[in-house]
Amino acid sequence: MTTGRFISFEGIDGSGKSTQARLLAEALRARGREVVLTREPGGSPGAEEIRRLVLEGATDRWSAETEILLFTAARRDHLEKTIRPALERGADVITDRFADSTRIFQGITRGDLQDSVDRLHAMMIGVEPDLTLLIDIDPAEGLRRATARAGSEMRFEDMGLGFQQQARAGFLALAARQSRFRVIDGAGTIEAVAADVLAAVPV
Repeated sequence: MTTGRFISFEGIDGSGKSTQARLLAEALRARGREVVLTREPGGSPGAEEIRRLVLEGATDRWSAETEILLFTAARRDHLEKTIRPALERGADVITDRFADSTRIFQGITRGDLQDSVDRLHAMMIGVEPDLTLLIDIDPAEGLRRATARAGSEMRFEDMGLGFQQQARAGFLALAARQSRFRVIDGAGTIEAVAADVLAAVPV
């Protein structure tokens, strides 16, 4: 049996990556592929419990160091319970965020913690996506979109525009260093972005 493809979507808050992940899953299913669409933090029962801890509450609820541990714990459960079993049976896995989000949101935006993120990832996760689609958007527009949809999971949006600007710069720098990335302009219509996403995914 052929192992499935592991595809991640990354981007700042409000970039539209969740919508694009869903549309890509629908397009691949229409081609006859089995697709597991999932998200981080979350994607398994244990990881969804951790999601509520890290995405809700005051901006100073956790330090960046504590967040690294929480996100990695959620990711390990996600990998064990959802991602690895799906890939092993030949399904494509599309995840809305993976380890690159931790590298950016915890690794660089609130201090230089990149080495801590990378060492913990190597020890506890040890896998990277086959393809990462970075939906790039102006941080002010992304924050406008994110705050317009307001809900309980607003902890990172509440960190403000400067945080989102740092995150965007970090994502673009990471994409420039990693061949698995494809940068997609997220400023167009949903349909136009979806077409660019689909064109970036090997048949």
